[in-house]
Amino acid sequence: MSTTALAVVQGSYTMAMRAESWLGGQLLTDDIPIADGSESRDRSLAVPEQISLTVPRRDAGYDWDPGTDPTHPLAAYGQILRIDYGVDVGGQFEWINRGWFLITESSTDGDTVTVTCAGLLTLIDEAQLVSPFQPSSTDTLASVIRGLIEPALTVSFDGALVDRAVPLGMQWDSDRLGAVTEVLGAWGAAERVTEDGYLLVEPVSDAAATVLAISDDRDTGTVVRWQGSTTRDGAYNCVVAQGEDAAGNQLSGVVYDSSGTSPYQYGGNFNPLPVPYMYQSSLLTTVAQCRTAAAAQLALLRRQAFRKLAVTMVPHPGLVTGDILTVTGAGLTNARCAIEQLTLPYSPGEMSLTVRVL
Repeated sequence: MSTTALAVVQGSYTMAMRAESWLGGQLLTDDIPIADGSESRDRSLAVPEQISLTVPRRDAGYDWDPGTDPTHPLAAYGQILRIDYGVDVGGQFEWINRGWFLITESSTDGDTVTVTCAGLLTLIDEAQLVSPFQPSSTDTLASVIRGLIEPALTVSFDGALVDRAVPLGMQWDSDRLGAVTEVLGAWGAAERVTEDGYLLVEPVSDAAATVLAISDDRDTGTVVRWQGSTTRDGAYNCVVAQGEDAAGNQLSGVVYDSSGTSPYQYGGNFNPLPVPYMYQSSLLTTVAQCRTAAAAQLALLRRQAFRKLAVTMVPHPGLVTGDILTVTGAGLTNARCAIEQLTLPYSPGEMSLTVRVL
């Protein structure tokens, strides 16, 4: 987003939506008339992105009911939508790409067509393995992920990840996305689909730079409040990752929650004794690998159990899950927080975020 658009979305502004439909790499249309809709993202889900669109059945002489036509722009036979959110920056719109989404269902009721879409990881989630997947002796973690994902999605790897060989004897029988998740867990990595439609594999981390500062100021339409409940269920203060070396010796690596701001800090008030989360993978063949995997699992567990805030604000079309904010409100001052969930309306309305205090 330009600095002009970033300034505009801090207050009231005029917005618009546009969407393209693609099938097999071919553009079907670039002017889907979106009357209403919303986008939700949740990092705890296998497929984080969900989209709902409302489209008039007839617009400018065109029938947007896909009926039984497999090549219709709104049919659910492989059609992918690119959705852009427009911000009026002074007589013209700046368009912010929200990403590419697979149409999963279209239904018509009277004069309205309702379109449901999901993130592109749906292609991997629904593609169960038809025969066991067995890496070869030359395969690495990266090549295994490519073998499981491509050509449905093009995979890109963060340069901070160090590739390594896959132990012999690994096999996955049916769950393709589960196999990807296991490889990523052993690598200390996580995946996300970028706005350009690539699958980016990167280290699990909350060390990114802050993209926005928000404060609990009702004059600007922002409300920050603590979420309504806390629980000890699913809360741990250490992770034990277990593997096995080439000689069959059992290995383990332990990482403790040592964060001074963590309510689950090891040795603190939560429990002075270890409360371990056990993680096991045959992909772990050294103690160092076990420790790396344990640290990544601890970071993932924090996404589920740490303190969370609910934020209601003027829609900001540049935000996605995983972005880092500084939040002032609910008793916090410039606290670093990560976006775990969001809902962005595709018509004038309020945006809601669930952010985790780091």
